[in-house]
Amino acid sequence: MTDIADDYLEPHYIQRSNWLRAAVLGANDGILSTASLAIGVAAASDLREPIILATVAGLVAGALSMAAGEYVSVSSQTDVEKADIEREKQELLDMPDIELVRLAEIYEKRGLKKDTALIVAKELTAHDALATHIRDELGINDISQAKPIQAALASGASFTVGGILPLLVVIFLPLQNMEYYLYGFAIIFLIILGTIAAKTGGSSITKAIIRITFWGTVAMGLTAFVGHLFGVNMV
Repeated sequence: MTDIADDYLEPHYIQRSNWLRAAVLGANDGILSTASLAIGVAAASDLREPIILATVAGLVAGALSMAAGEYVSVSSQTDVEKADIEREKQELLDMPDIELVRLAEIYEKRGLKKDTALIVAKELTAHDALATHIRDELGINDISQAKPIQAALASGASFTVGGILPLLVVIFLPLQNMEYYLYGFAIIFLIILGTIAAKTGGSSITKAIIRITFWGTVAMGLTAFVGHLFGVNMV
């Protein structure tokens, strides 16, 4: 019975959503953008050096860009949350009775009877009014709360890991038909990523693989087409 209770009380998948989203996005972009860049250059070059140079440059720039972008984006969300919390503090000071009624209405809409909703609102307000309003009125909790540094580190690190994989293909596999090697291995990497992400998040593996493979193929195919279209001989 204890084992069942322990399993039941384990964290839900949603608690991983913040860092998992950033990590999957970073790794996916790392594989896809780096491989696409390498494919585009490989389609226009007969030498390995320009492909390696472009891939390394794309990897470094992409990792820094992803980390910075995530930090700025999530920080903006954090600023909004902080502003709403400060506003809520002031409203609790200026009109506590109205805030109590508003809280009771929220509970009533969730299914409680009017009298019960008011009792619950009063008891929670007496316990911690601000925390209650932050959670139930603003919808901010420990799971959904924005964490800029966590998102930036997860995104930047995962982009680097993802981007290194196509770079290894560029360095070690034969130059002839490099575009096809890059595409094939990138699809394999994306399938592995989709599987890991789906398992970590408890979602459908099949849907994740189909989604990630389709859009990966589109991106790399268009990039290869551009490389062939320009047909620049990079020497």
